[in-house]
Amino acid sequence: MGTIEQKVIETYEYLHDHAEISWEEVETTKYIKKFLEKSGCRVTVFNDCTGVIGEYGNFNNDLPVVGIRADMDALWQEVNGKFQPNHSCGHDAHMSMVLGVLMKLEENPELKDKVAVKFIFQPAEEKGSGALKMVGKQVVENVDYLYGVHLRPIQEAKMGKATPVIVHGASKMYSATIKGDDAHGARPHLNHNAIEIAAQIVNMMSQIHLDPRVPHSAKMTSIQAGGKSTNIIPGNASFSLDLRAQNNEIMEQLEKKVRSIFNSVQDLYDVEIDITDVAGIVAAATNDEAIAIMSKSISETLGEDNLNPPLVTPGGDDFHFYTIKKPSLKATMLGLGCDLQPGLHHPDMSFNKDALMNGVNILYRAVLNTY
Repeated sequence: MGTIEQKVIETYEYLHDHAEISWEEVETTKYIKKFLEKSGCRVTVFNDCTGVIGEYGNFNNDLPVVGIRADMDALWQEVNGKFQPNHSCGHDAHMSMVLGVLMKLEENPELKDKVAVKFIFQPAEEKGSGALKMVGKQVVENVDYLYGVHLRPIQEAKMGKATPVIVHGASKMYSATIKGDDAHGARPHLNHNAIEIAAQIVNMMSQIHLDPRVPHSAKMTSIQAGGKSTNIIPGNASFSLDLRAQNNEIMEQLEKKVRSIFNSVQDLYDVEIDITDVAGIVAAATNDEAIAIMSKSISETLGEDNLNPPLVTPGGDDFHFYTIKKPSLKATMLGLGCDLQPGLHHPDMSFNKDALMNGVNILYRAVLNTY
């Protein structure tokens, strides 16, 4: 195993073993900052949030700036009976591959005056808010091309194959509360059971019918109601919803339907439903030039037979906020086959680590092919 391969694997193992959740990627930021500084990057960190930026190459002339983005955060998840930060979405792999590109550039010092590469290590992708924070920090203001990467489940891309673009859908996450009064278990006529109200919301969402040609879904993903006393009918509850749609237009329609359900349920049961938080991710805005560059890079690295077509997936990623907020940005996300199973966000997610160097080499070629 060569030096870069060893370093990439070692980096992955460290980041995997030191996972941190959204907005708490403090040690991860320190680790990457140190790595970037040792590699001669001009490094930027922030005093009000995690995340770190490294600039490598020649930023003093008219070269286009190529950004490479890696998400940093882990999920908070039950693993073997214990809740802990867990990199079951592959962000540890993404960071390792992007650092591997920097290693490849260092290995070819003659390129330093010929490229301008901005390494963007972004926090809080899982919250859907990290990219917007980086946009607010003007991180992509001088960036012309932006490349991302994401491991793909085995059902979407097998080991040794890759897609030049992931056409993610839009998503919205709602947190809300039901506000009513508790009642004695023997007197159900004196209140409205918050659990039954939540069930009514679930039933009504299942009856939403939008354009069947566009994938979409709405489901309740958490609910907390009641306490230790089993003879109290709870009048209060808190719950979360996850909404998905393959494009932004259907997402807008879906949101209107859900908010209409809230209003109807409030009137029917004479309770208050307060929306306490809304977070969301827009659907992908694709760029043909960036996709063509990534396609060429995959073909050169893995062979033309291993270039998969564009991947349409109901999953979401806040990567697409960069292009929504800066429409001139030419961006795409590499989808990397790695035999990932049982699936993304599964607590026991695993993948073929040999794919890490495939990702490094594809992204490295994408940088070179951009110039």
